[in-house]
Amino acid sequence: MLLAAFGYRIQMVYKRGYHAHFNAPVAIKRPFLDASNGVVAASMQKGLRVTSGAALVGLDAQPVPTQLQQGARALDELIELGPRVDEPQWFGSRPCLPDMLPLVGKAPKHKGMWFNFGHGHQGFTLGPTTAHLLADLIEGKRTELTAFLDPANRL
Repeated sequence: MLLAAFGYRIQMVYKRGYHAHFNAPVAIKRPFLDASNGVVAASMQKGLRVTSGAALVGLDAQPVPTQLQQGARALDELIELGPRVDEPQWFGSRPCLPDMLPLVGKAPKHKGMWFNFGHGHQGFTLGPTTAHLLADLIEGKRTELTAFLDPANRL
């Protein structure tokens, strides 16, 4: 990890999720969740996207799309998925800390270095919020939330 060069050893885990697109003959009108099989289906420009839940893995772990494959088979019994559009299925690994909370605040060992990472799959939604928190911290404003996310209290 980039921060190792600065003497920080931060334990990260990776939330890996998978999705595949199908050329379904009929587009669904609304996304839906099949909670029993752990998949979500949604119509996209590329076709019907089927996504799986997330697994906690190491960064270099081999792909294991079993949940996606089983979920797609189950969905195909409910609605016709059609042929796969993309092979192999997509997967992404999103870095997070073991407690699933981002690390936001001043780096404990380096003046002028700040942390704002570890959002996992919520980076697009939490990133802007924690950026505002970080801006407040840089300006000297601390809150109960920023104290909770502070690297000095968590590393």
